[in-house]
Amino acid sequence: MATTAAVSPPSPPRVPRWLMGLAWVLGVLTLLVAGTVSRIPSERELALHAGMALQAQLGVAVQVGALRWQLFPARVVLENIVTDQPQPIELKQLTLYPDIASLWRRRLRIEHAQVQGAVLPQRALSAWRPAPSGATQDSSQPRPLLLPLSMQLDDTQPLGRLQFKDVTWVSRYGTRVPVDGEVDFDAHWRPRTASLRRPGFEPVTDLTLTRQGQQERWDMHINLGGGTVQGQVQLAPAAGQEALRLTGALKPKNIEVASALGAFNHRSPIAGKVSGDTTLFAQGDSLPELVRSLHTRTSFAMGRAALLRFDVNQAIRSVGQNHAGSTALDAVTGQLDTQNTSQGMVIELSHLHARSGMLNASGQARIDERRINAEFSVDLVDGLVGVPLKLSGPLEQVHVSVPASAVAGAAVGTAVLPGVGTAIGAKLGAALGRLFGAEGPKKPAPPPGR
Repeated sequence: MATTAAVSPPSPPRVPRWLMGLAWVLGVLTLLVAGTVSRIPSERELALHAGMALQAQLGVAVQVGALRWQLFPARVVLENIVTDQPQPIELKQLTLYPDIASLWRRRLRIEHAQVQGAVLPQRALSAWRPAPSGATQDSSQPRPLLLPLSMQLDDTQPLGRLQFKDVTWVSRYGTRVPVDGEVDFDAHWRPRTASLRRPGFEPVTDLTLTRQGQQERWDMHINLGGGTVQGQVQLAPAAGQEALRLTGALKPKNIEVASALGAFNHRSPIAGKVSGDTTLFAQGDSLPELVRSLHTRTSFAMGRAALLRFDVNQAIRSVGQNHAGSTALDAVTGQLDTQNTSQGMVIELSHLHARSGMLNASGQARIDERRINAEFSVDLVDGLVGVPLKLSGPLEQVHVSVPASAVAGAAVGTAVLPGVGTAIGAKLGAALGRLFGAEGPKKPAPPPGR
């Protein structure tokens, strides 16, 4: 009888070694991630820790409303960051994308940071006292950016790229200016390229900064008021000091002054296109110090222009009582100096000369803490020569002073000595005005009653 051979079941397919190795690696990684995540504080605790870390670095108390994070892709999102100041700095959302390759080397480098919605008051920024670079971190204080104890912040290039949108700059006196932009950084916080824009304003208002290779020199291009500003800035160690020195030479061309100031929500006293040459200088240990010490000097010239909301002829004829209107000018030249200080920007105008078909004027002006102090000497074509004109007081309510003695002296001088008497009378009247006051000699006050 035929026997039936036993059929053995097919052997299971052999698992490739590479697949077994991959499974082992994934298993180990899963255990490591699970163990790591189990030791990470809650997002609420991380938000509190982030606020403490920022406070330690910036010198002011900081509240972080919320903190969210994820591993794949690696991202940390901080929301509703507010400093504890009379005029607080507010960040609606800050998103950080760490560089994964650096994390494997136990170094923290932020590859990309995004700011979406922020309010930056100048007064609040002036109060910052950042921790000095290289300062020893107190072990009892939270480490910046929530660094684990075994991880160090990349001190060569901690940030690769910064983008910001819907950011509002608030000046010392409350003027609000929106700005967008981005900066790509090289090592040691040197910008490789930078771009700033004033959104929603025409003509286009923006600034572009481009580094020349690895030199400490940058090309600058600005579109402003329908014209341009082009030039270079450079950074170098200050002679014999550890501080940095910033210098530059720029060339403004065909900038409409009223439009340029309007881009920053300021009202211009003059309309017309200006061109010239600008030099700048600053010195400090950090970028904030460089900004706070910035000084610029511009020699400028304008063609046809107009004083807005000020009639020089009317101001003189009415001895300062009425100056409503405008003044057409054929040419204006002068020098403009700006100096940043801890109390705001100081503006000085010197070597001013303006002329038109009806007048010539020269003088100087200073604006400090939104107050003006200016003196001009005005010659009118129809006879008044060298009449002093003074402006003083807050910019919102400028006081105009024209000594009546100067106008009266010019009129008398013309009657006595036609042609040359005007100049003599005006100068004599101006001298008397300075001696006895803006309105001429004052009668002595009567003695007090008994």
